[in-house]
Amino acid sequence: MNERIRAREIRVIDDNGTQLGIMAPYQALKIAKEQNLDLVEVSPTAIPPVCKIMDYGKYVYQLNKRAHEAKKNQRNIIVKEVKFRPTTDDHDYEFKKNNILRFLKEGDKVKAVVEFRGREISHAEIGRRLMDRLFGDISEAGVIEFHAHMEGRFLTAVIAPKK
Repeated sequence: MNERIRAREIRVIDDNGTQLGIMAPYQALKIAKEQNLDLVEVSPTAIPPVCKIMDYGKYVYQLNKRAHEAKKNQRNIIVKEVKFRPTTDDHDYEFKKNNILRFLKEGDKVKAVVEFRGREISHAEIGRRLMDRLFGDISEAGVIEFHAHMEGRFLTAVIAPKK
């Protein structure tokens, strides 16, 4: 902005949006100073660079406000984790299944994990049956993003909410 503009000639736009034409930076700066405004380079890659006569503080404020609005409208997708064991009882299973359904309704992804301890790993089919039962119970609320697969001693699957 102002004296830091190093191009030989620039295209100048005044604060109302009308083009003043192509001129030397010192001429544009002189016009800006007469209006008690700043000369701001808005498009440095254009040929010739485009500069606008405006209040720089107000310009920075508008940019920050637009960035804040864009950030506010974003939705962060959180991955919730629900752990099961091969020996998980029916009541506990229902409780955890209801939590998964609630998470999916809120728009979060769910990572369902069956944890095997000790010799339980030799009966991985019990964990797979548990996962298949879970997939059947929550099929109307979510879609399977990653099918059940073994990661060490954990059987893991990721479920995403339906659109």
